[in-house]
Amino acid sequence: MKWAAMLRGINLGKRQLKSVELKAVVEGMGFTEVKTILASGNVVFEAGDARSEALERDLHAALEKATGLKSEVFVRNHAELEKVVKANPFPDEARARPSFLVVSFHRAAPDQAAIDKLLDSYEGPERMKVVGRELFTDFPDGQGRSQLIPAMQKAKLSQGNTGRNWNTVMKLLDALG
Repeated sequence: MKWAAMLRGINLGKRQLKSVELKAVVEGMGFTEVKTILASGNVVFEAGDARSEALERDLHAALEKATGLKSEVFVRNHAELEKVVKANPFPDEARARPSFLVVSFHRAAPDQAAIDKLLDSYEGPERMKVVGRELFTDFPDGQGRSQLIPAMQKAKLSQGNTGRNWNTVMKLLDALG
């Protein structure tokens, strides 16, 4: 089975990992058809009948051992990523401004009630919707100036996930196909 692995916080600040290094680590684990996608910690590979929890744990350990980098890893197979794409609650935004729509991948479903509570007290234009284990966030003005991310951090809503914009999600799905 083919998998997409997404590492949290890669190539941000001092957390640097070259695509060639990531590919070498994954190949060194015995996985095949390894291909990195962009330079933000995305890799697609064939891993047979592996389980997602084991892949996340083993990739994390192999990366730390080979590079010293501690990064959370989130994996999805083709069917799971296709389900994410089909469940997108913001399809018009995905077509109009795909780089401003972010999907945050989690291990368990985020707390929609906590997100709604945050949004009730937040005055920005962003919208958020939980679908399964993913959180879709529409950033109409982009992420750079958004005050939502600091508000999420203050409310402790941004832990244990990694985000990808819609363009990247679609590239990962295409690479899995």
